[in-house]
Amino acid sequence: MSEPSTSGAAPQSRRWLVALPLLGFIALAGIFLLRLHGGDPSKIPSALIGRPAPQTALPALEGLVNNGTQVPGLDPAVFKGKVSVVNVWASWCVPCHDEAPLLTKLGQDKRLQFVGINYKDAADNARRFLGRYGNPFGIVGVDGNGRASIEWGVYGVPETFVVGREGTIVYKLVGPVTPDNVNSVLKAEIEKALQAGNQSSYRSSKIITPMMISILATEFQYSGHTNLAQEMNLNSNEETC
Repeated sequence: MSEPSTSGAAPQSRRWLVALPLLGFIALAGIFLLRLHGGDPSKIPSALIGRPAPQTALPALEGLVNNGTQVPGLDPAVFKGKVSVVNVWASWCVPCHDEAPLLTKLGQDKRLQFVGINYKDAADNARRFLGRYGNPFGIVGVDGNGRASIEWGVYGVPETFVVGREGTIVYKLVGPVTPDNVNSVLKAEIEKALQAGNQSSYRSSKIITPMMISILATEFQYSGHTNLAQEMNLNSNEETC
């Protein structure tokens, strides 16, 4: 009895072995594209949350003026002591045009400092863009080569950041500001940053150090309030124990 022929099966199995790496690559690419386009891009996490804003200075947008004065470029020192909204934008970016009126309206909130980072744009086009929609930014830095935006962890324009009074990034919105997210998401995060700063300032104002108590006690003693001065000194000793 003759053995069954296996010559046809061997080439077929070899073809499957050759095709497996290609099939694996296609599957991984499909998963990547699904995650990239199928989900909410605004929920992409940022490694910079809780970290200081990048310390990269950017030049001013030449010819952009406000009340006859050149709008300044970005000095990283401006992030200290104020809640800032940082928007990365470009005139050639279609979603930037869509979000511009919302940012202009949001920029009327005097509690906030608005900073624009103009990404790989032509100066004339950038000025026309702001002239068309209004300029919400008190500061506009030009990122001509895109390196500063990389330091900010930008995936693509537009993106918006909230920077707290300590100069740390507290929130990042990937994608445009929209009527759906401006109130429920962006304004909510801004209010959190404002409240966090106010609570910190309140706590600082409530702290009375032993040195302050000693100075106040001395003033009361000279003014004749001897008993109160002694009581304050006693409380100061208890605080330092």
